[in-house]
Amino acid sequence: MDIQYFGANCVRLSTKKASVIIDDNLADLGQKSVTKNGEVVLFGGPHGNSSPKIEKKIVIDQPGEYEVADTSVRGIAARSHIDEEGQKNATIFKIVDDDIRVVVTGHIYPELSDQQLEEIGMVDVLIIPVGGNGYTLDSIGALKIIRKINPRIVIPTHFDEEGFSFPVPQQPLAEVLKALAMEPKETVAKLKIKPSELTDTTQLIVLEK
Repeated sequence: MDIQYFGANCVRLSTKKASVIIDDNLADLGQKSVTKNGEVVLFGGPHGNSSPKIEKKIVIDQPGEYEVADTSVRGIAARSHIDEEGQKNATIFKIVDDDIRVVVTGHIYPELSDQQLEEIGMVDVLIIPVGGNGYTLDSIGALKIIRKINPRIVIPTHFDEEGFSFPVPQQPLAEVLKALAMEPKETVAKLKIKPSELTDTTQLIVLEK
């Protein structure tokens, strides 16, 4: 599996049989959509149609269990960062392909129930926003989730980047990493993962756009 990062919460997971694009709201943030024809498209929260001319294989923006091109997608209902208690207007996604389990949290409230954790289960890669300031998870909230899920790899997203018009200023990645007290194992443009290369120790990897 290959993982690429395009800024904000947008990532692409690529395998031999499928390409999954997650939270491509880039057109709303001053960037260009990166969604390609035939991709599986996931949105963890409210979204527009930022790529109307693209033929998607399927668009998933609700909780539930899906099987597309030998890729398993599970949407788990969650309280968003702006929801009141009892509301669940966000969706956490767990994607399983190539024997690799990836969880994308999106803009969620940093408290997960035992039921949600059971649905999430074992996680190889956790992709989690860290920019804070009331827009999304901050380093404290992200660290709570990291400790509860205990993934093998953590990939931070949604931090301050040049060229992005966020409604609320986001924290620079350097500040977030200090607060997380996690040193990046490496910084790469594309992460290539093989199950045999995963370790039992949680490692933080920074993806460049």
